[in-house]
Amino acid sequence: MTLSALRDDALRTAAGRTQVRVSLPWIRSLPLASLIEPTVEIDGIRRTPVIALGDRRVAPSDLCAEDAWWYIQDRVVLEIPDAASPGPHEVAVSFSLEIPYLPGGPDAPLRLPFTFSRVLEAGATSPSVARDAGGVE
Repeated sequence: MTLSALRDDALRTAAGRTQVRVSLPWIRSLPLASLIEPTVEIDGIRRTPVIALGDRRVAPSDLCAEDAWWYIQDRVVLEIPDAASPGPHEVAVSFSLEIPYLPGGPDAPLRLPFTFSRVLEAGATSPSVARDAGGVE
């Protein structure tokens, strides 16, 4: 069983952008640089997001330079430039997690692929203690 990565309030719009807040589907906190090649698909349109870290936007390929952590109670914000319209949307996220303390072969750490999808409504709320990784909620 994997942990849910898309909670009820995962989809939101802000200043003409769509944000998908992704929970960590792993049993321990990981360096943010463990997030590899994230993609977001909304209503069948696949996009490569940037990572929103507070006021900063970081390309996924640049996460290796970040010293931030993805704590298990926090969410990483994947952002694409156009805003989702009101109403329900089919949202899918795909990415790999590199687990730095587990071997995946003789010369590399374990890399696990994940894909999550569900129907979400922009702006839905749910009780949560989650913060956005690298930012202030």
